[in-house]
Amino acid sequence: MTLTPVQLTRPASTTDAFLRQLVARVPGGSPWHLTEVYTGQLLVELPQSTPDDIERAFVKSRAAQRKWAATPVRERLAVFKRAHTIFVDNARTVTDLIQVESGKNRLMAIEESCDPPMVMSHYLKRAAKLLAPTRRGGPVPMLTSSTEIRQPKGVVGIIAPWNFPFATGISDAIPALMAGNGVVLKPDNKTALSPLYGVQMLEEAGLPEGLFQVVCGEGPDVGPTLIDNADYVMFTGSTATGKVIGERAGRNLIGCCLELGGKNPMIVLADADMPEAVQGAIFGAFGNTGQICMHIERIYLPESRYDEFKTAYLRKTRDLDVRAAYEFGPEMGSLVSVDHMRRVKSHVDDAVAKGATVLCGGRPRPDLGPAFFEPTILEGVTKDMLCGVTETFGPVVALHKYRTVDEAVELANDTDYGLNASVWGSDITAARAVAARIESGNVNINDILATAYAAKGTPSGGFKNSGVGARHGDQGLLKYTDVQNMAVLKKQVMGPRPGQDPDKYVTSMLSGLKMMRRFRIR
Repeated sequence: MTLTPVQLTRPASTTDAFLRQLVARVPGGSPWHLTEVYTGQLLVELPQSTPDDIERAFVKSRAAQRKWAATPVRERLAVFKRAHTIFVDNARTVTDLIQVESGKNRLMAIEESCDPPMVMSHYLKRAAKLLAPTRRGGPVPMLTSSTEIRQPKGVVGIIAPWNFPFATGISDAIPALMAGNGVVLKPDNKTALSPLYGVQMLEEAGLPEGLFQVVCGEGPDVGPTLIDNADYVMFTGSTATGKVIGERAGRNLIGCCLELGGKNPMIVLADADMPEAVQGAIFGAFGNTGQICMHIERIYLPESRYDEFKTAYLRKTRDLDVRAAYEFGPEMGSLVSVDHMRRVKSHVDDAVAKGATVLCGGRPRPDLGPAFFEPTILEGVTKDMLCGVTETFGPVVALHKYRTVDEAVELANDTDYGLNASVWGSDITAARAVAARIESGNVNINDILATAYAAKGTPSGGFKNSGVGARHGDQGLLKYTDVQNMAVLKKQVMGPRPGQDPDKYVTSMLSGLKMMRRFRIR
């Protein structure tokens, strides 16, 4: 079937000349056609980096990193103080780029543009303290000391996903750069424009040229060389790919942080404010067209309130404004690509074939754009269905009944994943007790995900197959450093004196240990 492409006028900021200028910083040859998601039309030809290109990118970053690491922390942080203003002042341009490359609605795109400035704000307050040498006690009071010194890893390889290309590609780089590292970023081909603009803005703020490199290509072509040249790897994406990356990083004896997939549950307790829970579930399932790592795919409802929730939820879902527009208004945009739309459709088709019921949605909408898919609510989903156990990563959610809170917790935990969860209830104490039983790295009470993710002072990561390590919090910066233990001995007392009887030396040493414990000497 031949369809006429949707006719839209691209945002004025996304001129052909501007896009070509952005991709000019990517080393490589044979181009990849980066298209406008809403229409399928070509935006720009994106160079694809070869292994040699990637190795040269690391050489350039490493040369700049040596000077950057020697730069005082206060001078490094001054770059990000200037960058914060530049990022906020250019948020609308960032939003335009995010929309044309990803197809998300404008409100979600502008919210994504805010993430790097939020990360900058947090670490501008914390980085100097975290990176300062910390003096510790030594084994012999007064005569020894030990100082904890934070050294940058070197050059960090970041592999960013397509669902939040600017937030992950740039926000994950900020603490690495503050810590004195260089960065080589591989964005997804589909969404390389906004992170490329982010690098340009950082350099405008004073980040040394060459320190932050961008390479492009398909994962299997680019990933191995990137990992083999990196001193640390930050990856956000699927669990299957994360396992491959973790294995290769392990062979290279380098660290990695992996934020992986989820099959995130929402538990609505019997005393929940139902209108608020329904509204939360709208965003939880359909925000960013269901393409959020922490979004909700399973909703557990008490039998006594199931029909009440279902009726209200169906009504709100059917009323959603779903369309392509470079303006505020639409509540849901497109999926990122036709291939991904087909994957989402396959999950729905599989569920229906195995007995699930489509309460609303369930179909592609080529009349709206090549990759649009209706917001979809399913009932009767079981674990023998793809969408019952596997992350669908689209605007598809399943409703389930429970009889007791214990059953709801058991069902929520019955998954290999543990990235995010949501609990709704009027009694906060009771809701917290339920939340504490959920096997998940993030649990939101009376919210879906924003409260946890926007809390930049607290680490955010996954349990089980949802990842290793975390972003945000002190851990989100310190992971990009190695710890050097610099110890000082002022007088040679670490052993028997010449001619001293060994038994007497041992007696005095053991007595000293007792004294240190008694007087709490460290």
